[in-house]
Amino acid sequence: MPGPVYDVTEVTIDGQVLEPEEYRVDAPGRLVRVGGGCWPDCQDMSAPPGEEGTFAVTYRIGLPVDEAAVAAVSEMTCHLLKGCAGGENGSCGCNANRNFTRYVRQGVELDLPDPEVVYSQGRTGLPLVDAWLMVVNPYHLDSASGVYSPDFRRPRVQQWP
Repeated sequence: MPGPVYDVTEVTIDGQVLEPEEYRVDAPGRLVRVGGGCWPDCQDMSAPPGEEGTFAVTYRIGLPVDEAAVAAVSEMTCHLLKGCAGGENGSCGCNANRNFTRYVRQGVELDLPDPEVVYSQGRTGLPLVDAWLMVVNPYHLDSASGVYSPDFRRPRVQQWP
């Protein structure tokens, strides 16, 4: 099955729903029948799922998230909702055109990070979001890394009958 499999919602063969104990998912996205059963060799592709002669798998794509990811997404959502709510009182400053980085008034000094520098470093300026991004992607990679070995022979995949 393409994509990282978060969970399998339902597997049907000839309209009959299989129990979750009758199958499992092995990496990378390989659905395995448990208990000695076999998957169908062919199916009627013109029939809708759930009919006689069909085989259908319903699953969700994704990876499980931890509490830190939930906190980061919550902070980002709150930030966007405050600034994008419209009206005059958008309190997060999403739409503000801030052109200063240092503020001094009545003995109070406040240094603010330059937004262009923050964004160019792949950060958002939100503490929880930036901390989570540094944990899951410390080197600011654009895509996942991979390892290839010249000794490993890839299995042959049939492209045409």
